[in-house]
Formats: sequence, structure tokens, C-alpha cells
Amino acid sequence: MPQAPAPQAIVSMTGFARADGALAGTHWTVEVKSVNGRALDVRCRLPGGFDALEAPARAEITRQLKRGNVSLTLSVVRAQAGAPMRLNRELLAQVVQLAREIEGAGAAPPRIDALLAVRGILEPVEEQETEEGRAALEEAVAASIAQAVARLATARADEGRHLAGVLAGQIDTIETLTRAASQVASLQPEALRSRLRQQLQALLEALPALPEERLAQEAALLIAKADVREELDRLRAHVAQARALMKEGGAVGRRLDFLCQEFNREANTLCSKSADVELTRIGLELKATIEQFREQVQNIE
Repeated sequence: MPQAPAPQAIVSMTGFARADGALAGTHWTVEVKSVNGRALDVRCRLPGGFDALEAPARAEITRQLKRGNVSLTLSVVRAQAGAPMRLNRELLAQVVQLAREIEGAGAAPPRIDALLAVRGILEPVEEQETEEGRAALEEAVAASIAQAVARLATARADEGRHLAGVLAGQIDTIETLTRAASQVASLQPEALRSRLRQQLQALLEALPALPEERLAQEAALLIAKADVREELDRLRAHVAQARALMKEGGAVGRRLDFLCQEFNREANTLCSKSADVELTRIGLELKATIEQFREQVQNIE
């Protein structure tokens, strides 16, 4: 008999990671971060000459992440120490000509070290890169990108474990408040019957007397408004569904977000039907807890 797949962990959509590398005098840094998003939106910022790495970077992100706005930035610095220098003779000639004109106006003649310090007079000569060297560099940078994305996935999973504990506590609070609402004295059968008798008696004694059809309608409305058992039953069902989704794990953020709407709908109806101070207080606490739950769910993948 095949075994059921192991439940996946809850994963956050927020996180940050980086990876560094160096090869043959070239140093690079990969930074990747993600925030909440309705789907998976990937943006890559790569320096000129490294455009070929965007496709594998996107593929790696898509493989490891399901949702979130993801931004990847690659910074590359090529070491210049020890590189041969080239004298820009054209620029030097222009600077010398300007210096002579200034000298003619009474200024001191320029020093050689001052001339050479002018930006662009001395330029490093970049060595021609071989195809093998270029391929090795791209392979090493691609490995750093994969490493940074893996670290981001780990960071999101760590944050997800923390969020799972917070969400579980909020679900427990919703369940506790639902149980407390069902135990409010005004919702007990005898109390309900007594209140309905009083309200129906007031309708019967109304002046002018209500027609029988209108009286039946008003009585039905009173009975429906006094009965919140349906709302409480649905709240209990939503609690069970929320726990099932938490246990299932993985990319359940969208379904939990929809469930928050259902939670909120029942809490609103409970408050609107309430004719009891204690039940209204519990309903308001429910709404506050559900809103906190919804805010945390926005971070779930």
C-alpha cells in the first residue's frame, strides 16, 4: 500500500539572502529578496555582459519558490591591481594645451603627477577574455545565484515555521471564542424561548393590530435573528478547515486567505444578530482575532 505524502511545511513569502564569489580577479555578490505577492513575480538586475544568466536564474527561482515578488541583483567587480596601464595621449595633449593657456595667464606650470592624476589620462588595459575563461566565470556566478536562491528558500521556510506557530495560536483563540459564544446564557434554549415569548407578546399587543400575515413574518424574523447556531456551526467548521490546511502545508496561502473572508462573514453576522452585551463583546474579539489572522496569512506562500 503506497504511503501518503508527508505534509509540507508552511512557507513565508518574505526573506533575504546573499552569496559571494570570486574567480580570476573578478568578485561578485548575489542578493535576492522576496516580499508578499499574489503570484510569483521575478525581477533580475544583472550587469552588462551577464544577460545570459537571467534565464537560468528565473528557472531556479521558479523551481524553489511558488509565490512572492522576488528581486535578484548581481554586482560584479573586476580587480584592477597589477593591470597594465595605457597612456591616453589624445587626452593628455588636450590637458597640456589647456595648462599652457592657463600658464600664459600667470598660473604656475602643471606638475607631471598632477597631469597623470587627471581622470582618463592613465587607463587600465583589460586582458582579452578567452571563451573558456568566460564560460568558467558564468558557471561560477550561476552557482552563486543558485546558492543565494537556496538560502532564500531556507530563510522563507524558517520564517514560515514561526508563522505557523502564530497562526495555530490564533486558530485556537478563534475556537475558544466560538465555544464561549455558544455558552452565553442568552443563547440557552430557555432564555431564547423566554425572549421570543416577550417579543411575540409585544407584537400581539401592538396598536393597531398587525395582520396575521405580517405577524407571521415578524415572528419568523425574530426567530431567525435570535438563532445564531448556524453561524457558530460554520465558525467551528472553518476552524477545522484551517487546521487541515495548516497540517497540509505547502502553498496554502490563497486558500487560507479565502477562509479568512468566511471567518469574517460569520463574525459580522454574529455581531449583527446579537441582542446580548456579552455575545457582542465575544463577536468583537472574534473579529479582532480574525483580522490578526488575516494579516499573518498575507505572508504565507
